[in-house]
Amino acid sequence: MTKRILCDVPMNRVEGDLEVRIEVKDGRVADAWSAGTLYRGFENLMRGRGALDGLVMTPRICGICSTTHLTAAARALDAIAGLTPPDNALRVRNVALMAEHAQSDVRQSVLMFMADFANAAHGGEPLFDEAVRRYRPGAGSSAVETLSATRSLLEVVGILGGQWPHSSFMVPGGVAFAPSSSSVLQCLHLVRGYRAWYERFVLGCSLERWAAVDSRAALDAWLDEAPAQRDGEVGFLLRFGRAIGLDAVGRGHEAFLSYGSFDLPAQTAVAAPNGQLVAAGAAQGTMVAPFDPARIAEDVSHAWYRESASRHPAQGATDPYASAHTGRAYSWVKAPRYDGRAMETGPLAEAVIGGRPLFADIVAAGETSALARQLARLVRPATLFPAMETWLEELLANPGAPIVAGDGRQVPDGEGAGLLQAARGALGHWVRIEDGRIARYQVITPTAWNGSPRDAQGVRGAWEEAVVGTHVADPAHPIEAGYVVRSFDPCLVCAVH
Repeated sequence: MTKRILCDVPMNRVEGDLEVRIEVKDGRVADAWSAGTLYRGFENLMRGRGALDGLVMTPRICGICSTTHLTAAARALDAIAGLTPPDNALRVRNVALMAEHAQSDVRQSVLMFMADFANAAHGGEPLFDEAVRRYRPGAGSSAVETLSATRSLLEVVGILGGQWPHSSFMVPGGVAFAPSSSSVLQCLHLVRGYRAWYERFVLGCSLERWAAVDSRAALDAWLDEAPAQRDGEVGFLLRFGRAIGLDAVGRGHEAFLSYGSFDLPAQTAVAAPNGQLVAAGAAQGTMVAPFDPARIAEDVSHAWYRESASRHPAQGATDPYASAHTGRAYSWVKAPRYDGRAMETGPLAEAVIGGRPLFADIVAAGETSALARQLARLVRPATLFPAMETWLEELLANPGAPIVAGDGRQVPDGEGAGLLQAARGALGHWVRIEDGRIARYQVITPTAWNGSPRDAQGVRGAWEEAVVGTHVADPAHPIEAGYVVRSFDPCLVCAVH
């Protein structure tokens, strides 16, 4: 007999207020609705303020990825003023942002995602006792060590930016101050120390050995190669995740988006195509096309906003209306779409669009899953450390070089966008300046992409789609659906900015 059950997926351990409702039919998720439940209004707070105020206010959108919002705000002003930051300014901006990414990736994996490995629902698993020892909230050995180790990278942001979170050290055309040589040396020491810890504790091998894992078969061979690799955080994620079936749920639309990130200085030893360390693009499966920001639009047909037309963010508005679209609206999150498609963004999208062989092989084989998504996040720092170290070394080799183009204060009237990759994926700030003041400010965050409601065509957002089909053993405690949603690293304070 067919049985339909509506139930809520408890989503604690996320930034902000997230409500996910699922319909379970015959033990599997048949439908899903994701709602951001707290409107905040940053875009409207910005209107009428001074041109530079976004550099101070928008980092307050989030207490986890505040450096990313600062970078997007600064890049938008760079575009309006027609300024290209000098090489040293790009190095400082990049290293600070990469440090924020690299600590967030490990914290989210261990403290937010893998914490559920210690849930009593998995009590029958052979690895359960070890999972409890590692991930018991507030007391697990991996949780405690991760909290301790990741603090060091946040010190890097504090040294380069003056504080963390909510620093405001970037200005149009560069950065507000140059770090001293002793400060840069301290940052280099912290980055190298964190890299050594990451290799030992997270990977269980060197970055170079991990970089050679270029296929699903190579991943299996790596896992069996050495006890340190098998027992590291990546190894345990794979072993326990496969045991509980996370490699078989969470496929989704398999449509991926990256804005690209980390512009290369004009003179640098870091090599990357198209002038960015993280590539930009849009992909269906592994078929990657160039990224065109003109193809972005926001749909609000199922969100609580007055306007119903789908618009590019440069022309968009944020007009909250709690009675909008009666019977259809269920979220304060808008529905961004690219060329009319719901897209997934984040570390897995970056890996696919960047052509990283392991993840291209996983997606090409039709094995996109919650486990693959989380694996991409946990190993992304391995792609950042070499460039971080190189750029810090180049800062030491070029003391006294310019850190700002222009005077860092004057912004002409005009409009521009700051687009880059945040820890959770594609982030954009669209800004218009008129008479020296902000006339329009629109933000699309990674969680708006991933956690969007349906659009006018009824197409689900990325994690709404990904959770459909997931087997749920106990509808009263749908932990399986929770894994799928959490693999996107939800941040609702960003999404309902």
